[in-house]
Amino acid sequence: MGAFEIIGGKKLKGEITPQGAKNEALQVINAVLLTDQEVIINNIPDIIDVNKLIDLLKTLGVKIKKIGKGSYSFLADEVDVDTMTSEEFKRKGASLRGSIMVVGPLLARFGKGYIPKPGGDKIGRRRLDTHFIGFQNLGAEFDYNPDTNFYKAHSPKGLKGTFMLLDEASVTGTANIVMAAVLAKGETTIYNAACEPYIQQLCEMLNSMGANISGLGSNKIIINGVEKLGGCSHTILPDMIEIGSFIGLAAMTQSEITIKNVSYEKLGMIPNVFKKLGIKLERIGDDIFIPSQENYEIESFIDGSIMTISDAPWPGFTPDLLSIILVTATQARGSVLIHQKMFESRLFFVDKLIDMGAQIILCDPHRATVIGLNRKTSLKGITMTSPDIRAGVSLLIAALSAEGKSTVLNIEQIDRGYENIEERLLNLGAQIKRIN
Repeated sequence: MGAFEIIGGKKLKGEITPQGAKNEALQVINAVLLTDQEVIINNIPDIIDVNKLIDLLKTLGVKIKKIGKGSYSFLADEVDVDTMTSEEFKRKGASLRGSIMVVGPLLARFGKGYIPKPGGDKIGRRRLDTHFIGFQNLGAEFDYNPDTNFYKAHSPKGLKGTFMLLDEASVTGTANIVMAAVLAKGETTIYNAACEPYIQQLCEMLNSMGANISGLGSNKIIINGVEKLGGCSHTILPDMIEIGSFIGLAAMTQSEITIKNVSYEKLGMIPNVFKKLGIKLERIGDDIFIPSQENYEIESFIDGSIMTISDAPWPGFTPDLLSIILVTATQARGSVLIHQKMFESRLFFVDKLIDMGAQIILCDPHRATVIGLNRKTSLKGITMTSPDIRAGVSLLIAALSAEGKSTVLNIEQIDRGYENIEERLLNLGAQIKRIN
């Protein structure tokens, strides 16, 4: 098991460029299964989860060629759908949550899609009902074997467009249903659809392949099915979770950092939520500049009550950044209530921050109150284990700001979502070393 050894308490300085968006990559890479024509995707992040998905598609017979840094050519002209029942496919699919999104495109194009119960972060219940209820609404038959944890969807008579109201605005559920519906007969309306920039990107990519999708950016997506899709070239957005992580890093370490090429218009309320913590940031073209700040103060509501920051479906604040907000608040002036509504186990890493000297009250699995130290007391370095991707990077940020040496174990979790993170931090002046 790998680890990072960090000497904290150092101010960083320089420029850093965010990787391609992990969550978008896991969607658009699956979309190549919808066509027998070549699809080129640029700005793919070199991270464990994405590389696992690429390897899974190879198992299905997709021809994949790397044509440059972050750029790949995909050709799914000879997909072997029978491979879905193989032990190799089951093993690889079970190790990756994004594998669930192979089902929609395979169901649409070949009439069947199978997948084992996927893995991923252990951050609470992450049910798949929305995906399969959506497929059933389109006319598919669904079967789940609890003994083997194997999901199967069939459409022997083909998929047909319909109206559906999703029980939750699931991002991966919306993506999966959209990919299934683009080749269905007739019109499909998905209401209460997720409308994240990544969903918009997927729909724009599908339209460039010949799909007919409208309502992009809203929670009502209308899809008129087509008979066939062609190839395209698509570029993935910069990762907004990395961008938010770097803003938190700059604030915690009193660093002067410029985050390059952020696609600012796609960041939604992320910059403003960090401003609520008192963090100064400036938009310069398509870059974000964060000056070195000795102190930053959490705002209060107009009536003087304690600031609450919570997650919500887009355009609300993304749950993937609440861990970063929480750790950043530990050195602010003032207090904030962090309310993680979507995942009941995502705040359980705060015990490590408390061991480092942070003042945090874990109210229940969903809520934590952070009492900022205002830098009067530095966090102290400890040995800790990364429980999931986002908590792992939050602990890494805490370690970089802490006095003394910290060791972060189980960094495979961080590698799942952050490309070559230690080298990029070293370029900013961090003292970090990977040990095996």
